[in-house]
Parts: sequence; structure tokens; C-alpha cells
Amino acid sequence: MKIKSYDDAFQQAKAKKEGAFIPFVVAGDPDFETSLEIVKVFVENGADALEIGFPFSDPVADGPTVQLADIRALKAGMTVERGFEFIRRIREFTDIPVGVLTYYNLIYKMGLDKFYEMARDNGANAILAADLPPEEAGDALEAAQKNGVQQIFMAAQTTGNERLQEITKMCSGFLYVVAVMGTTGARAELKTTTVDLIKRIKSHSDIPISVGFGISKPKHVKEVINAGADGAIVASAILNIITENLEDKEEMLQKVGEFCAELKEATRS
Repeated sequence: MKIKSYDDAFQQAKAKKEGAFIPFVVAGDPDFETSLEIVKVFVENGADALEIGFPFSDPVADGPTVQLADIRALKAGMTVERGFEFIRRIREFTDIPVGVLTYYNLIYKMGLDKFYEMARDNGANAILAADLPPEEAGDALEAAQKNGVQQIFMAAQTTGNERLQEITKMCSGFLYVVAVMGTTGARAELKTTTVDLIKRIKSHSDIPISVGFGISKPKHVKEVINAGADGAIVASAILNIITENLEDKEEMLQKVGEFCAELKEATRS
């Protein structure tokens, strides 16, 4: 299977006058096979790319919802190796881009070369280490380039213009724009500063941008796409549905599918 690049995904969405919808799940939450079924539901309901979290014991960028998902996945026996097996299984049914969201501790412990080799060999497009600042990312960038894997970085409302220019030079695939100050988690409203940040980035770079952290409703998706973002990443709001329906898998999958269809519809102008 030829894997689609992020450029392909964003361009195809743009050609249809849509933004890209990028749902997130933690690999192995609540267990390996169920999380794989959840990803199939994502794909069936319009996902243009996927963000797959590797569970970690100390996810400093994440709020309670992702923390609970990480704990469930770790208790179910997930490891980094099984995370890559999970991506390989995803590649059995979809060619859309897959990004791995992880923490640098997991990369460092496995060894950079091995981690990026496994990413390449199992069909991941990109790696985002949430706690890896660009200034410290030289070794990771080298391993990424050697293995043909893209390295994604984050920009926040506190990122100054000079640093923003440096980050966009190093980043490939897309730039992950953090919509809120603080950790991940569903929020009631989107701040106007998010819209300002999108416009500021667009004036500095033509790299595609996807907005995450706090994007939890169709109206948030619509707002960021209308502001000029190429994609919207939705995590905690989906994980909340999983958490609330752990006792009834069919109900969980149905509700996740319905919610994803609404979120994808919101990307359409």
C-alpha cells in the first residue's frame, strides 16, 4: 500500500473545499483490539489523517482525559513495540497519514535510530514528541531525516515571531498549533487568540497547520478552519465518549462514529 503524505491529505481536502479532520486515540485504550476498531470508525467517518498516542506514565502536556486513557492502555499491556504493531495493523485498512504523538523519554529509552526505523517500517508518517523543544531536537531530526519520517513541532500563543520562524523551518508534515494555554482537554469556547495565532503563523510560513488542544465541538472545528487552519485535531472529546461507554463497546463505537461524522461535516465550507 502506498501511504498518503500529509501534503496529499491537505491538498485533497482543500480541493474539496474542506479542512482535514484528524481524530486522536491512545493505542491500546481500552484494549488493543477495541482501539483498532475505534480507528476503523474514524476512517469510516471521514478522518483525513490520524493521530495515535503512545501511552506514557507521565504525560506532562496532557490533561485528565488523556491521562486516564494512558493508564487504561498501560494496564492493558501496551508498550512502544506494541504501539508500532498497532500502526502496522492500521496500515491493513487505510493509507491516510498517521502521526505518532509521544514523549521523548520513550524515544530515548528505545534509542533514536531504532524508534524512527520502527516508525518507518510500520507505516508511520510522522513523530511528535510533546516535550521535545526544537532547540534540543537535533538528534531526533537527524534520525527522522535518515529514516524518511517527518518531525512535527508545536507552536503556542506564547511563541514569538522569531522562534516561530525557526520552528517552521525545522517542522515537516504540518505545524501543530496549540489552541489553549495549559494541558489537553475539552474546552467550552475557543479563544480569539487562537484565531490570531493561526493568522500570525500563516503570515510567516506556508507549512500546513493543524490546531489541537481544546478542539472539542463541531463549531470549534469550523472556527479554526474558517480562520485559515488546514486541519483540526480532536482528542479529549473523543476519549470522553470512550470513557463514558467502557461497558458497552457497540454503543461506544456508534457514538464515536456519529461524533466523528459531525466533526468532519464541520470542516466543509
